[in-house]
Amino acid sequence: MKEEKKVSFEEAMSQLEVIVDRLEEGDVPLEEAISIYKNGMELSKLCHDKLKNVEEQLTQIITEDGKSESFSIDEED
Repeated sequence: MKEEKKVSFEEAMSQLEVIVDRLEEGDVPLEEAISIYKNGMELSKLCHDKLKNVEEQLTQIITEDGKSESFSIDEED
């Protein structure tokens, strides 16, 4: 999976779309379908991790004195 770490979010999503299309066709041999599914799960985790990382970055703000602090919006009732 080390090779997958170099894949951008957009590339991973594109590969996931291809995998879903192939599996939805239903004419993939079982062993190949399992291999494709495993690859899809790895790509899915990669996308999730990248999104989580971006979310964490976006929830940090930099104060005027250069310190970072958590940012949150209080929801109104």
